[in-house]
Amino acid sequence: MVRPPETMTAIEISVPGGPEVLKPKVLATPKPGPGQMLVKVAAAGVNRPDVAQRSGSYPPPPGASPLPGLEIAGEVVALGEEVSRWRTGDQVCALVNGGGYAEYCLVEDVQALPIPAGFDAVRAAAIPETFCTVWGNVFERGRLAAGEWFLVHGGSSGIGTTAIQLAKAFGAKVIVTAGSPEKCRACLDLGADRAVNYRSEDFVKACQEATGGKGVDVILDMVAGSYTERNIVAAAQEGRIVQIAVLGGATVTLNISRLMMKRLTLTGSTLRPRSRAFKGFLASNLETKVWPLLAAGKVQVVLDSTFPLLKAAEAHRRMVAGEHIGKVVLTI
Repeated sequence: MVRPPETMTAIEISVPGGPEVLKPKVLATPKPGPGQMLVKVAAAGVNRPDVAQRSGSYPPPPGASPLPGLEIAGEVVALGEEVSRWRTGDQVCALVNGGGYAEYCLVEDVQALPIPAGFDAVRAAAIPETFCTVWGNVFERGRLAAGEWFLVHGGSSGIGTTAIQLAKAFGAKVIVTAGSPEKCRACLDLGADRAVNYRSEDFVKACQEATGGKGVDVILDMVAGSYTERNIVAAAQEGRIVQIAVLGGATVTLNISRLMMKRLTLTGSTLRPRSRAFKGFLASNLETKVWPLLAAGKVQVVLDSTFPLLKAAEAHRRMVAGEHIGKVVLTI
């Protein structure tokens, strides 16, 4: 095993701003502490929280790396104390607390997972953040069950393409919103029962029609803003609306009496500040319940595009443009 170098190339956020503020920098290679390991990064997923952090609206929690990047895949090259499951040379993918846009990254041992059978590092790097987000919010917080109707906004995003497939794999019926005929077709190809082009259709009306007037049981929303009140209208009695981002604005106006009359749950979460134990809980659930589906090809990673690490700014421009279908990944 080759000893990790003393320095590495990473992408830092030089100042809050647009994609151009992502700059390469030579930094000291981190050293793993107790319960941590150092991974030589082969690929790193690009996610909306990275974009928010770059713009200055989503700072890292205390103790986390200031570098962007919340999911990686690569080879374990060094172990801290108290790491028992993993060995140097293991190929893993992992949800990380930051620092993924680099040649080497620290990983909490409980947040690492073996690369699924049949997957390369690029596709494996597109799994952890998105799949943990969907599992934690749709199945744990939203309690989606077989036979229920599920609505996911932004169906062609990395979150959306994952949510469609997992919801279908566990027996739910899926409605998505997307912004073009091409994106709607992609969602239908992944198994969605109904795709709504939000530029030309009313998703509330479409949900009522698809469900025979019942409404949808679980909604995964990354928009907020004007969507919040419309989600309440679209929801079924006892429905659960789970908020994971506020792309349409964090301030909302809603008819609270309608929420009360329907006995709805309006909840939400962010993943990055959650504890090591909770992230380990999500990883364990994925390995048990989702890894077999990935290995069997029943759930896939939808890959939009890849960019070299030094072109991280171009990867962010791709994501911000909103034309991508599936995941954007950096390769090292």
